[in-house]
Amino acid sequence: MINRLARFAIIFVLLILMQILLFNNIQFSGYVNPYIYILFILLLPIEIPAWLLLIISFATGFTIDIFTGTPGMHSAATVLAGFIRPWVLRLSSPRDGYEAGTDPSMLIYGLRWFLIYASIIVFVHHLALFYLEVFRMADFFRTMLRVILSSAFSLSFIVLLEYIRRGK
Repeated sequence: MINRLARFAIIFVLLILMQILLFNNIQFSGYVNPYIYILFILLLPIEIPAWLLLIISFATGFTIDIFTGTPGMHSAATVLAGFIRPWVLRLSSPRDGYEAGTDPSMLIYGLRWFLIYASIIVFVHHLALFYLEVFRMADFFRTMLRVILSSAFSLSFIVLLEYIRRGK
């Protein structure tokens, strides 16, 4: 238990540092912004209680908000991602269900399962984040293009980090 908690603390710190120091500085013509810190929410254990998932989601988003100067935007988007995560896990459940005590990872459940699971949560996170940033419907198509491109870019980094994390 302590070992698992320490592992998640290290993952949290590494993802936040990578987001703040590296990925916040990546921008392609203002459309593509990768947000890989959402991987922390994706990797939390399947059996985590919903209330704890929401608190951890808020803390993750709030930490990013503090370092980026975006009061509440990342917090709201990350809490929404944490809120829909149990629903997405039920939606993408393997035929035999989830094994007790496992984390939702590509190594255990496969690339196809992980892509479906992660892409839904990343897309919803980015949708909320970018529309909160714009906060108007006049730029609907431009913002939707930004959501789609950033989600694809973020998802590719998340899958790459998952491969690196599992040593594949």
